[in-house]
Formats: sequence, C-alpha cells, structure tokens
Amino acid sequence: MRYLNLIKNIENWWLYLAVKFGLNRTEPLLFRARRGITMEVPRRLLQTFKEIFMDECYMRGLARGVPSNPVIIDVGANAGYFTFYCASRFPEARIVAFEPMPANFRLLDANRRLNPAESITCVRMAVMGSPGMVGMSYDPGDSYTTSATVLKDSLGGGDVVQVPGVSLPEVFERWRLPHCDLMKMDCEGAEYDILYNTPRSCLAKIGRMALEVHKGPEPGHNIDALSSYLMKQGFNTRQRPVGMLWAWRR
Repeated sequence: MRYLNLIKNIENWWLYLAVKFGLNRTEPLLFRARRGITMEVPRRLLQTFKEIFMDECYMRGLARGVPSNPVIIDVGANAGYFTFYCASRFPEARIVAFEPMPANFRLLDANRRLNPAESITCVRMAVMGSPGMVGMSYDPGDSYTTSATVLKDSLGGGDVVQVPGVSLPEVFERWRLPHCDLMKMDCEGAEYDILYNTPRSCLAKIGRMALEVHKGPEPGHNIDALSSYLMKQGFNTRQRPVGMLWAWRR
C-alpha cells in the first residue's frame, strides 16, 4: 500500500526508490506531488515525508471525507509536508500553517514560495492554550527538529527558544476563518493545553481533527483522556496505539 500511495501522490515517485537503493545522493531532494506541487525535502526529513505521502498517517483514520474546498489548519507544520499533501489533494483548499521553530519555518516558507499559486499562509507562531511568549525545548544538534516541545525536561537539557504563541480562538479571528474542515495537530505535548483551553463554541467550528498525541505529565495528558474529552464536545473518535487520534463531528 505504501508504494501504491507513493505512485498515487508523487509525480516523480521514482526519485524515492533511487534514494532508497542508493542510486541518488542529491541533497536536498526535490519531490513533485500531484498537480505539480513542489517540495524540497532534506534527507533528514525523508521519514516525515514518507509518513505523510506514503503512509498517509494523518488521513487514514478519518471516517468522514473532507470537502473539495476545505479550510485547513496545520498546527506544528514543520517543513509543511502535510500542508502540501493537502494542497495537492484539494486544489481549492485554504490552508493556514503554524510552525514556531526558525529552521523549520524557513523551509516551510521556502516550500510555500515554490508553490505561489496555492492559498497557503505560513505563520511563525506556536498555537497554544493562551496567547503570549512560550519557551520551547529543542535539540540544537538537529538541523530540522521534529521534537521541539513545551514540556519541560522532555529533551534532557536541550536548548530553549522563546517563540510567540496564539490561541485557537485567535486563529479563527485573526485569519478570518469562518470554520475549519480539518485541523491537523502535531505539537509535541501542547495539544492538551490547546484543546482543553479552547471554548466549546470555538471547537464547534472544527469538523475533523487528525492529532498526533504525546503522553504528558498530568493525569489528563494521555490519548484516552483526550479522546473522552473530545467525545464530550460532540466528536466521534478513533485511535491507534501508536498515538494517533482522529475526531469528527457526529
């Protein structure tokens, strides 16, 4: 199935096979998704690219289909591969992608500039439970971090960078989003702070969620507790043991 998805989603799919079998040593790689969506993929992020375009990790558990002209919020966009997956799949999508880490954001924005015709807004901010500056721990030796987190001590003494944060209600207001058809969230533990502190009236604007859930230090910081909370907010949910949680409106 992974290789069928590769051929379905990527126009120059043979490039991945050339890399896999050591026949291509280009750095970075330049992949073209369907509709000519172009992305720069450093080899450091090839696994992330694979999970999104080959495993379709965020889409596979949604029970309800996404409309053809969706509004999409990407929380923790990293280099933007889920954003550009959605742009290739939904030509009329409006996407707002949030990524607070400087190196990740530079690549996200560079990939946006490779696709100027798409309705993609890149924002160098963290989505949080409340607005303001927040310290994020990260590994300074990792060129493109996929594990920067607001959870203290989770990286064993990594460096800390201060980044601006915005709440989910502010996201809808500042970017004038009437609703959100799909929200993807991979924010290394901040998902609890975000969702538990978002008013029910704001959550009601979200039709579907695809969440990568990370166990946190508090009693309610686990996938079962978050699933139960979302069900009380009017969602149906589905989860996988690896930490993926999907939610959609009843």
